[in-house]
Amino acid sequence: MTEQELLQQPDSAYMDGRQQAFFRDLLLAQRQELQARIASEFDGLREHEPSSDPADIGSAEELRQWQLRLLAREKKLLDKIDQALERLARGEYGWCAETGEAIGLRRLLLRPTATLCIEAKERQEQREKHQRDRD
Repeated sequence: MTEQELLQQPDSAYMDGRQQAFFRDLLLAQRQELQARIASEFDGLREHEPSSDPADIGSAEELRQWQLRLLAREKKLLDKIDQALERLARGEYGWCAETGEAIGLRRLLLRPTATLCIEAKERQEQREKHQRDRD
């Protein structure tokens, strides 16, 4: 099924077997791509050759720190993908963890790991902003 075919389905088909299979395939493809990027980044970190020039050492260390931050972010995303696949297996994927309402196909296509519908996500962001403003 293509994205266009997915979006043309009636509301009554929300998270039926075909839609679940579509998102499972999407998540698995994203997982595989992410694992390849992580492996490539690790290879880049391993290939680091020491230098005696202080400027080169500083540049190399800055690059290494950037790569480590990138790896940490990608690992978080990998965890979110795994959690989404678990929700799919339990039949909970596509439903808001806060309200129980449908998250929506368009939102899931943009962010397949989403756990909240738009309204719940906006409320969460408002609470976080309020907390930051108080601190």
